[in-house]
Amino acid sequence: MDNDALRSMGWRERLYVIIFFTNTPAGKRFDTWLLVFIFASLIVVMLDSVAVYSDRYGVLLDGLEWLFTGIFLIEYLVRIYCHPEPRKYVFSFYGAIDVLSVVPAFIALLYPDAEYLLVVRAIRMLRVFRVLKLTHYLSQANFLMVALRGSKQKIVVFLLSVTTMVLVFGTLMYVIEGPSRGFTSIPMSIYWAIVTITTVGFGDIVPHTPLGKAVASMVMITGYSIIAVPTGIFTAELATAMRADSLQHRCPTCEKLSHEANAAFCSRCGSQLFRPKARDSEEPQATPDQ
Repeated sequence: MDNDALRSMGWRERLYVIIFFTNTPAGKRFDTWLLVFIFASLIVVMLDSVAVYSDRYGVLLDGLEWLFTGIFLIEYLVRIYCHPEPRKYVFSFYGAIDVLSVVPAFIALLYPDAEYLLVVRAIRMLRVFRVLKLTHYLSQANFLMVALRGSKQKIVVFLLSVTTMVLVFGTLMYVIEGPSRGFTSIPMSIYWAIVTITTVGFGDIVPHTPLGKAVASMVMITGYSIIAVPTGIFTAELATAMRADSLQHRCPTCEKLSHEANAAFCSRCGSQLFRPKARDSEEPQATPDQ
């Protein structure tokens, strides 16, 4: 959309295009400045969590925090005002993110411990995909979602198997070592089994008896053997999803399958695989960020 078309609109329609779309220079500038404010507010929150800076510049940091909160609140209210369907925006994903970036500051007035909720505005960084025109990369995330859905049952079975193992190993170590050696309860022993089987190994609880060390060695070896299982399951499903996507690129002339994802012409007959894209002037407006 060019600037002349934008100027011909009413004030409310113009705000809607600028705020919710990225196909205008004004819209790009708006989102860029919005990201600058988000980055700056996150830096303020991080500095405020450092005791040295909080004690020395506490008043300044609090002032900046309320400044950013006011900016985000005004932006949220303007979005509601200019949106053709305010209710739809309020209950949308980004609408919830916008309100979460403002509410914690007011909750902190009543409950000082709630000031840590201010970091939820980091979620607003999801808008970077709109501002930097990276939306087309998100289509590749569909492969990950398909792979996760395809491997869901296998991963659930795997997690249930691991849960059973840590329950058995934890209970066994409680019987072998006992409370006198740090395994004070079955839940504490299960915690040790989880830490050991995941190869984390905090070392806060360790076996002392020869039998306990032998069981711990079994748990460690089991952990190394199963750590690659979910990775292999997901990788196999991801390869299947990508292979299925390549099979969708069927040549309309010779009906050859299995073209590369970015192929524009058939590798067998040279026919065009897709219809030509519409020219920029004929492209529909981008879907708004509701």
